[in-house]
Amino acid sequence: MKVLIIGANGKIGRILSQKLAASDNHKPTAFIRKEEQRAYFEKIGVPVVVGSLEHSAEELGKVVKDFDAIVFTAGSGGKTGFDKTLEIDLDGAIKSINAAQKQQVKRFIMVSASHADDRSYWGQSSIKPYYIAKHYADKELSGSDLDFTILRPVRLTDEPEVGKVKMLAKPTDLEREIPRIAVAETIATILDDKATYGKIIEMSRGEDIIAMALKKICS
Repeated sequence: MKVLIIGANGKIGRILSQKLAASDNHKPTAFIRKEEQRAYFEKIGVPVVVGSLEHSAEELGKVVKDFDAIVFTAGSGGKTGFDKTLEIDLDGAIKSINAAQKQQVKRFIMVSASHADDRSYWGQSSIKPYYIAKHYADKELSGSDLDFTILRPVRLTDEPEVGKVKMLAKPTDLEREIPRIAVAETIATILDDKATYGKIIEMSRGEDIIAMALKKICS
């Protein structure tokens, strides 16, 4: 399976690129924004496409057309203003979804955020526009005809071990954190898993290995 990782230079994207590069079943390509990011991916044997989510939907369509799956793990980052959140996390995501539909790239995995459907939660946060962007991008994807899975992790950490996780349909009983490596491992696990199609999965650290957590939520 040829997989385009949009947002590959982010922390989850880099971990995922490494995992898929070591896989016999997947051939990752990194969608990156700057030429200077190329060296990392060349070092691990992952080809790159240099472009921007601020480009037109038509230009994105030319990028995605030869792939079997798209993983969207891009984000504007905490150092930019909310204008970039709208451009990347919302408009960039929706353009990617629309490009996938137009080019018949059916498999689409979105890395979103826990509580993206809970407006009462947004009001307690200092990053409300971020949650609004995630909510409407997720809504666009869930209303599409793509074979989508939306992952909604809680606060991300840089712990080096996957550990154990919890996966729920609603964010009612989650822990506060989850390692990025656990999210990347989940993506790698579900790429070919039809049982996860059409699922929205809230996730945190927990008591189950990833395979068991997936079995529980997909059964």
